[in-house]
Amino acid sequence: MDTTFPRLLLQHAAERPGDPAIREKEYGIWQTHTWSDLATLVEHVACGLHGAGLVEGDHLVVIGANRPRLYATMLAVQALGAVPIPLYQDAVGGECVFPINNAEVRFAFAEDQEQVDKLLEIRGQCPLLQGIYYDDPRGLRKYSEPGLAPLDELIESGRGFARQNPAFFRGEVEKARSDDVAAMFFTSGTTGNPKGVVHTHRSLLDRARAGADFDKLTHREEVLAYLPPAWIGQNIFSYAQWLACGYVVNCPESASTVSIDLKEIGPTYYFAPPRIFEGLLTSVTIRMEDAGWIKRKMFGHFMEVARKVGPALKEHKPVGLLQRVQYALGNALVYGPLRNNLGFSRVRVAYTAGEAIGPDLFTFYRSIGVNLKQLYGSTETAVFVCLQPDDQVKPDTVGIPIAGVEIKVAENGEVLVRSRGLLKEYYKNPEATAEVLTADGWYHTSDAGFLDAHGHLKIIDRVKDVGHIRGGVNDGAMFAPKYVENKLKFFPYIKEVVAYGDGREQVCVMINIDFDAVGNWAERRNLPYAGYPDLSQKPEVYALIKECVEKVNADLAADERLAGSQVSRFLILHKELDADDGELTRTNKVRRGFIAEKYAVLVDALYGGRTEQHIETQVKFEDGRTGVVSATLRMVDTRTFEPLKAAA
Repeated sequence: MDTTFPRLLLQHAAERPGDPAIREKEYGIWQTHTWSDLATLVEHVACGLHGAGLVEGDHLVVIGANRPRLYATMLAVQALGAVPIPLYQDAVGGECVFPINNAEVRFAFAEDQEQVDKLLEIRGQCPLLQGIYYDDPRGLRKYSEPGLAPLDELIESGRGFARQNPAFFRGEVEKARSDDVAAMFFTSGTTGNPKGVVHTHRSLLDRARAGADFDKLTHREEVLAYLPPAWIGQNIFSYAQWLACGYVVNCPESASTVSIDLKEIGPTYYFAPPRIFEGLLTSVTIRMEDAGWIKRKMFGHFMEVARKVGPALKEHKPVGLLQRVQYALGNALVYGPLRNNLGFSRVRVAYTAGEAIGPDLFTFYRSIGVNLKQLYGSTETAVFVCLQPDDQVKPDTVGIPIAGVEIKVAENGEVLVRSRGLLKEYYKNPEATAEVLTADGWYHTSDAGFLDAHGHLKIIDRVKDVGHIRGGVNDGAMFAPKYVENKLKFFPYIKEVVAYGDGREQVCVMINIDFDAVGNWAERRNLPYAGYPDLSQKPEVYALIKECVEKVNADLAADERLAGSQVSRFLILHKELDADDGELTRTNKVRRGFIAEKYAVLVDALYGGRTEQHIETQVKFEDGRTGVVSATLRMVDTRTFEPLKAAA
């Protein structure tokens, strides 16, 4: 498969020039760009960048949301043999310094004024950065920084060059080979500086095609691109597979209009991390709590039917006639309208990945007729390692190895992967590359798991995080923090959880409540509050969360291996965990070690048996200012249960 992303673009433009390639919603109206339009735009951007001095092997960072001209710029960079590096648009300026300097970046694409300001702020720390091109000119009219120019200006110069050199663009595209570097993705850097993951056209397109073949994707799919382009999950689904299949990518107007745009587009192929599905379910729960008595009773009744019947119907298992009739009635009255309200009425395949999803949350969507499946992969594997077949979907596994993938489990339980989609290297970091890639091509995932009797992969946790309880009645019991955290996060009132217990006698957790869900719950009970810190420390809220924790403990007690992971004590944090405060990665993964250090006084109080602890925490506001939030937090004991012994 000796092809590249720009070659695929030209192929689609030649075969289906008038077909829609990408849409963008602007001022409430969907604007369509055909494959022919897109190819012309990419040619002009590439010619403009060539005139500006971008050469083969250079790196160019792109910072912004999903936009047609951002995608066109990435394609133009690749056409010249250079390498695009998408960075997170919500990252603060300081987080961009290392990637820009590490990759010796000379040129940058910025979506709008916010991203331009960020780059200008750090320009003094990035001596090689000379050219910044922006897409949206609003607010930038009076900027006169050297090297700062609108993308329109670059396109206009490229148009002139293309007229004088009509064969240049296609000549550059034909030079590239599939083993050339196509893109670099910087990891979220949970510890230390982020690492630049280098991928070739071959590695990205091989996995994109493998995933497309697995789910029989065609050019007729509709996709909504709303997650950060810097996250490889979004990049694979709306860039690599887009060009591999030739389907239509739709870019929402803004983050605040995604739910509306989702309903308007009605995607057939949908991808989201668990937090998105959690948020959607929370909104459904809030709306049902506010509904009338009849609607609540009807919803409760038919959801019970759905839980019993829905997954079996999805997997073509035998279901009785009466149950089929009940489900059909529920589909007409509840599930169909609910799918339509969520924007999932046309979804044929939906995936979630990035971290484990709670089994109850997973089952909810399957029950109402959404073909939600899990996949397993990472930045280093170009995402697609394991996928779930439509008729073999289990909430506690991540599927089977797909074409081109081999899996084995090391003696310490670590999952190893060999695949055509593996990274080429970590940029300028041979030591880190040698740590994860063996001489015979196996990649160390750092995940603990095993293959079950049916060949499905089950991930327990990160290898470094799987621990054991030491001392007390559960001495030696396995402790899997992520498993505990995910079970708690199924509840709509709980947004984030950080669990500790390795090397200790018991498990303790710190919890973030979901402000919208708990706020709605409080308002219906006439419980006054003055913001998140106040609401989080209400005795009534602690009672609500304690009930959730004890339900999870009862579930854990039913699994002999994980019964020792039951939560003995918890507290509710006085602030939401935030990536800007270093507590989450940009993909919203908990930085457990960092949090343990930052909130060491709270961890000590939990394990020291204290009932309350005062804390002052520095926070960073959106405008860059810092402040201090202080509170006296309560620590609460919870009920634990005797493990249920397996039947002899």
